[in-house]
Amino acid sequence: MATATLPKPGKEVIFEWEGKDRNGKIVRGEMRAGGESVVNASLRRQGILITRVKKRRTSGGRAIKQRDIAIFTRQLATMMKAGVPLLQSFDIVARGSTNPRMTKLLNDIRSDVETGTSLSSAFRKHPLHFDALYCNLVEAGEAGGILEALLDRLAIYQEKTMAIKSKIKSALMYPVAVMVVAFVVLTVIMIFVIPAFEDVFKSFGGELPAPTLVVIAMSKFFVRWWWAMLALGGGGLYFFFESWKRSAKMQMAMDRILLKVPVFGDLINKSVIARWTRTLSTMFAAGVPLVEALDSVGGASGNAVYAQATEQIQKDVSTGSALTTSMTSTGVFPTMVLQMAAIGEESGSLDHMLGKAAEFYEDEVDEMVKGLSSLMEPFIIVILGVLIGGIVVSMYLPIFKLGSVV
Repeated sequence: MATATLPKPGKEVIFEWEGKDRNGKIVRGEMRAGGESVVNASLRRQGILITRVKKRRTSGGRAIKQRDIAIFTRQLATMMKAGVPLLQSFDIVARGSTNPRMTKLLNDIRSDVETGTSLSSAFRKHPLHFDALYCNLVEAGEAGGILEALLDRLAIYQEKTMAIKSKIKSALMYPVAVMVVAFVVLTVIMIFVIPAFEDVFKSFGGELPAPTLVVIAMSKFFVRWWWAMLALGGGGLYFFFESWKRSAKMQMAMDRILLKVPVFGDLINKSVIARWTRTLSTMFAAGVPLVEALDSVGGASGNAVYAQATEQIQKDVSTGSALTTSMTSTGVFPTMVLQMAAIGEESGSLDHMLGKAAEFYEDEVDEMVKGLSSLMEPFIIVILGVLIGGIVVSMYLPIFKLGSVV
């Protein structure tokens, strides 16, 4: 007698089915199972006459981004606060996702939880999407029986962090876009426009002005070696960014430089402080011990200088030093943050005071971003005016000279 093989929990997938109930009404639904036969058997027991069973495709789709995780966290927190059971919450969020990869990720996590794995352990199996900070907060929520509250706090943290990153990107987008357009325009002028002017100037005879000769020489060099310049520039940028991403020394050097860049350095510094204080406030409020909380704070700041400072703070705090004293010794935190941390330590409300500091610097970043576009606009206009205007004047100098002779 043949025996049915029970499916392994980890191998279960989503099947979409369609059929008719006992009253002849068409019904549709989804079911997680180890195979089509399991779906058929389950539906027959419910008195449903099956007309179609199809495995849901989970391959393809766009990559999972931080925004997807933030939306999932907010949805999960909202449903759990409303009293929806955890596994059912995962089902609802997975069905509502338009990204097949996100759906598969949530179904995998749900399967792990369904077989007895803790939620934090299930998240830790996917480190690309759930970092140590995320997992630690979820673990603290599970241990304290306040998972829905911690998920809500985590959702707020992610939303504020994403808002800061979005504001910085929007501030950088305008000047970068203008400079890219300027580079394209200059390339077109160098390759097509200036050679045409050169042919016209040859028919004039006589000696050309020095600025015109310089621009023509640059154009000839560009036309002849554009492929080498493109390869060298592209290769150089690739090597530079790969080194920045993979080399700890390079990251430290570049992060130090970025913090000292005029205008943008101040913006980056304030955004890093906002993330640092927001992260530590969130972790400490969740009941995570200070030394353990500092494990996640440095990486969450997004800056190697502050990550190194956080490591030193963690060492000092673990040996009995006060947090404010350790922060002061690093020399990277502004006086306001140090004072608020000191007040928080003395009053026993460190999470509240750090949260206030985070709000202050988040508002500072917001204000800087609003004024940055108007501040950068005149500089960009001057740069473009010098480049484009200089080329145009150089090309028309021979024409003006010829007109004065005539």
